[in-house]
This record gives sequence, structure tokens and C-alpha cells, in this order.
Amino acid sequence: MTITRFTPFSDVAVLQNRLNSIFHDFSRPQTTEGESLQAGSFVPAVDIYEDAQKLALTFEIPGIKPEGVDVRVENNVLTVKGERTWAGEQKEENFRRIERRYGSFVRSFTLPQSVDTEQVTAQSDNGVLVIELPKKAAAQPKQIKVTAAAPQIEAKENQVPATEQKAA
Repeated sequence: MTITRFTPFSDVAVLQNRLNSIFHDFSRPQTTEGESLQAGSFVPAVDIYEDAQKLALTFEIPGIKPEGVDVRVENNVLTVKGERTWAGEQKEENFRRIERRYGSFVRSFTLPQSVDTEQVTAQSDNGVLVIELPKKAAAQPKQIKVTAAAPQIEAKENQVPATEQKAA
């Protein structure tokens, strides 16, 4: 007799994954002909980092050459577009499994007012795109030096002793 481990929530996890896939397909953008983008369309992962001097976005875009990426800033919105195309000679129907995603992508981000949109830089290296947006000088924190106040000697000289006030 074979002992099988019972996992009561495995069916729920499978159902949740299927529902997520359905909603992901439903929310996928449409092409101009009204047809869905090809099944392999993808959205690259992005990390967003901010410090006092800059805002930096790091995209994972393996297989996309730097000239195949379009980075634009318009009306304080950063838009990154690109496309990863099928580069193989093999016929798609001969594959047993295709997990890598192909197709076009568009990612847009609303930028804070503190970003200097005139000084944006973008660099791509080994499938990693780094976009740096420096902050405006007015938006960077400014440290203010605190000094000790001068003692109030004048106020003490103008005060009349309490014993003289009673005699008057």
C-alpha cells in the first residue's frame, strides 16, 4: 500500500493560479485590430529606488538590445517601451513548452514634481536597463546649522530689584 501525503489546500492554490491567469489575460492590452496581443506578451520586472539625490528604475529586459528600447518623459510621465521578438529558426509547434515571454511591452510611471526631467539618463547592460532621474536642487534636503543664542544681558540690567519696588 502506498502512502500519499494529503495536502488539503493544494486544489485551492491551483484554482487561484488559474483565476489569476484568467484575470491577467483579461487585463492584457488590445492591439489596433481588437485582437489580444500574442500569448507570450510580457511585462518586465522593475525595481524603483529613491534617495535624496535621485530616483532610479531598474528593468529586467534580457534579449532586448539598447536600440530596441524607447524611453520617454512627457508631462511628468516616464514611459518605457520595447519588444522581444522570436529569434529562433525552430517552428513554434515543435516545442513542447515555451516559458519565455515574447512580444511588446509598455510601462508608464508618474514622476514626482521633485524630479528634474531634463537630466534623465538610461543605460543598458546585459539585459538590465537602469534609468536615473536626478532630483531638482530645490527638492534636495538642506541642512541648517543651529547656533546658540546670545545671552540676554540687557534685560537683566533694566530690571529693578524687588526691594526697591516696595519702597516706592
